[in-house]
Amino acid sequence: MAWGEYPAGYNPKVHGPFDPARFYGKADTALANVKLGELGTWIGRRNLSVGGITGGFSRGFWRWQHKYLQAKKVGIAPFLQVTVGAMIFFYALNYGKMKHHRNMKYHW
Repeated sequence: MAWGEYPAGYNPKVHGPFDPARFYGKADTALANVKLGELGTWIGRRNLSVGGITGGFSRGFWRWQHKYLQAKKVGIAPFLQVTVGAMIFFYALNYGKMKHHRNMKYHW
């Protein structure tokens, strides 16, 4: 699949309008239904290439968009989610600098 093309499993006569949040490949067992002994083979069936991982993130982003930002009545939830995500991200980036400024009691 090249940039700007539909996925290989998409058929407009069968699936209707294209939805970027949907996976058009062969359906597999949901993660919630996988037993612990089958987890290794289930992970082995995943597409772990750069395109597969990028497609997974893209589908997740579009699902989030459809649920929170493109709803008829948008609440404050998506803005708080982005804010908290940014706070966690920048805390992780600056953790190395902040850990030296802790107030510690030294017991000798």
